[in-house]
Amino acid sequence: MIKLVAIDVDDTLLNSQGRLLQSTIEVIKKAVERDIKVVLCSGRPLAGVKHFLNELGIVQNNQYVVTFNGAVIETVTGKTLQKSGIDKATYEKIDQYSKEHGVDYNIVDENSAIITSNLNVNRITVVQAWENSAGVLIRKPNELPEDDQVIKAVFGDEKDKLDQVEADVVKTFGKENYVVRAAANFLEIMHPDVNKGVALEFLKKELGLKTAEVMAIGDERNDIPMFKVAGTSVVMENGSAAAKEHADYVTASNDEDGIEQAFNKFVL
Repeated sequence: MIKLVAIDVDDTLLNSQGRLLQSTIEVIKKAVERDIKVVLCSGRPLAGVKHFLNELGIVQNNQYVVTFNGAVIETVTGKTLQKSGIDKATYEKIDQYSKEHGVDYNIVDENSAIITSNLNVNRITVVQAWENSAGVLIRKPNELPEDDQVIKAVFGDEKDKLDQVEADVVKTFGKENYVVRAAANFLEIMHPDVNKGVALEFLKKELGLKTAEVMAIGDERNDIPMFKVAGTSVVMENGSAAAKEHADYVTASNDEDGIEQAFNKFVL
């Protein structure tokens, strides 16, 4: 019996217009009413998923959310269970890399602020800030307080640009950090011990759950770590080929009631 479902947000939980399907809302509410843990696992901060949690009825103190691609594990009411960020030296190196290679970036701090030193803020960063219910702060690394906690850094740029630099970013930062292409326009750098799988494993132990009692649903490469620690792995039809290689089941797309189909097959 499935007791916890971990669900990626963008292009999985949400349809291609960034909205919840009515079928998704109804099936998740049924699961929550049966005391099943429904854990949104996203690259966004809590502020960026809060309105979806409310719409889904996931508001109880004993429900959890994984944010910043696993860097923060917290209750849906904001009590932090675990948090891991990147250090100031890494942030400064990322800032310098952005200038030298002409690729735009931003960091996200523990207060969900989107911060960049890029004076010409691109559309990717603007959309990211809007999705996270945040503004964009233009700051150089030395203009931030020493105790400011950087949760993750994001090279956010056009797909072709990220395709050009991805291998070099992995080579430059990958030995000491977790680097993942979270989406076509996002190449993210986080604490080396952070990913969605590590976060899901933490929750399994915290809640005393067996692997067979956990299901994960996603669509992209940054979801693969949680597929590896879940008993059942579901990938959306619109998901990447890399993600589908790890699927126990490929459900319908995010526009065609894929979440409802997966819940009806494995959970309810």
